[in-house]
Amino acid sequence: MTHRPAVFAALLGLTRAASAIGDFWIQDDFCARVKGASDDHPVTYVDPVTEKKTTHGTAGGRSACLHHCVTYTATQAIVAGAGARALGIRVHPAAAAAALALSFGTHYAADRRVPGKGLLEKIATKTGKGGFYKLADFGINGAFHLDSAWHHGWETVAALLATTKSTTR
Repeated sequence: MTHRPAVFAALLGLTRAASAIGDFWIQDDFCARVKGASDDHPVTYVDPVTEKKTTHGTAGGRSACLHHCVTYTATQAIVAGAGARALGIRVHPAAAAAALALSFGTHYAADRRVPGKGLLEKIATKTGKGGFYKLADFGINGAFHLDSAWHHGWETVAALLATTKSTTR
């Protein structure tokens, strides 16, 4: 199975690119701002076109995060699927589904950033990175960087998982 390292590298590159596209181009402003909303920490969203204000709690935050993760994962599926086909890689359907499910679940867990209750904030605090997580000065946003590192790590695991039973044409 000498092709597996090359398949892994290709799939990692494709899913990494798709992740950036899904997070920064596909995700809309509403989801980006509302996905961490909770009843204890509601988010007021101002529509940039209509200037209408709406306030969102836990249900709205969960819905926005779910919508974002669906479009994010769909972007990964499209990019990785098209790229794999172009490169002559056959990914086993069950391995692809497992990799996308892992990406979806870990992305949702990280992106539901409810203040004081979000997974990444809890991990950062417990590992001594709480100050960095809250840093939003000097051109650095600690939460953003820890979020990116979290996603990169899980994308790597997902790409490895996707190579299971892969073949070349």
